[in-house]
Amino acid sequence: MTAEPATRLVEKLGVHLDPELLVLALTHRSFAHEAGGVPTNERLEFLGDTVLGLVVTEALYRRHPDLSEGDLAKMRAATVSQRSLAAIARELELGGYLLLGKGELATGGREKDSILSDTLEALFGAVYLTHGLEVARGVVERLVDATLEVAADLGAGLDWKTSLQEIAARLDLGVPEYLCDSEGPDHARRFTARILLDGEVRGTGTGTAKKLAEQEAAADAYRSLQALVAPADDA
Repeated sequence: MTAEPATRLVEKLGVHLDPELLVLALTHRSFAHEAGGVPTNERLEFLGDTVLGLVVTEALYRRHPDLSEGDLAKMRAATVSQRSLAAIARELELGGYLLLGKGELATGGREKDSILSDTLEALFGAVYLTHGLEVARGVVERLVDATLEVAADLGAGLDWKTSLQEIAARLDLGVPEYLCDSEGPDHARRFTARILLDGEVRGTGTGTAKKLAEQEAAADAYRSLQALVAPADDA
């Protein structure tokens, strides 16, 4: 990582970071292993995850005084999900700054949701260590604000799995059973999920990770069951 791209990333974050701490935040364990066991960003990620959770929880609490604890929890989960954080990381073009080992580079590590989201959390941790909670809050809120706004309008989409379980119970269909298969090489694996309810396939989904495929399948199943609920409600 040269000084120029490091400067660009700091400008995007909007706060100064000590160069050594910035490098640490960008150091994936694969790079650390190949470099002879230098420190990784995992401790910073652990700290940043807590900072992120606190800031998002407080923001939701203040913005939505009429929502229940359950609704707030769903909105928080949607906001801090791996997919949401990876999307923010891509807006920062974070993949270009990552310090990855040769193996991760060869398997598309710069575009992996898990690595991007973890690194973003590590950066939040670095901002907190450097500037404290108030500055960290400002950085987190600025970067996740759009996601917070979208979460307010997602409804059942905040957590498709929970929403599916709730509507399945309402229709007395039992607990959803997830079946997942995968194909392709490790660096380009695709997952396909099916959902069984009362012995019948009610939804399918695909994705680059098992969780993503299951969420898509849950969304598909929820919509199919919602079509059954609507006529009953009109009767």
